[in-house]
Amino acid sequence: MFAYKLGYVLKKAHELIDFTDYDDLFAKYETLTKISFDYAVVEKEDNIQVMRFCGQWKDLGTWNTLTEAMEEASVGEVIYNETCENVHVINELDVPVLCMGLKDVVVSASPEGILVSDKEQSSYIKPYVDAIDQQIMFAEKSWGSFRVLDIEEGSMTIKVTLNPGHRMNYHSHEFRDEVWTIISGTGRTIVDGMEQPVSAGDVVTMEAGCRHTIIADTELKVIEVQLGKEISVHDKQKYELEE
Repeated sequence: MFAYKLGYVLKKAHELIDFTDYDDLFAKYETLTKISFDYAVVEKEDNIQVMRFCGQWKDLGTWNTLTEAMEEASVGEVIYNETCENVHVINELDVPVLCMGLKDVVVSASPEGILVSDKEQSSYIKPYVDAIDQQIMFAEKSWGSFRVLDIEEGSMTIKVTLNPGHRMNYHSHEFRDEVWTIISGTGRTIVDGMEQPVSAGDVVTMEAGCRHTIIADTELKVIEVQLGKEISVHDKQKYELEE
């Protein structure tokens, strides 16, 4: 376990990552090198002290050790038949997972993929996951969250949830158009400086190049359709929004 002042880790972050503020850092999270805090910071720190720890410790670094700490055998919608033994399931999908005749198995179902593994073998997952190159299907942001519903050539459909009182960055895209369909809640859109109220059933269209954001007055759920030949997380230019 590591203890440090907030100012220390912010200083280290600025040394390792080019960012201006919290929102900028949060937006770049997906582009960061996959390296642990141990390797990136602690092992290179000269001014450090070690204290003896008196207490219990359990490393939850593998699926097997995680299941040992779970109070229930399943999370989400899961069905077992009577022949299953020592099976744990974590289901983040909106469909049921049915397990039959399994023994000493862990199942994890999420928008990013589905893992079905013998518990002992689950600790060897890292090289296989590292070899997978896939679009991020779900992410939590400072303003809420998004889940990718569909990807086709030239389009991507996303369900966006904004927390009350929050908004997206004011931004534009060079290579894609966007269409927002409000499915619940109330809020406001700002498109090229023009503010309009929105509620369930409203549709807002943004052409490539226009500046836009959406502000949630209540929890706001939006279906966002991105249209273009080059749909990329890097195609985003942010701007200051005058209050």
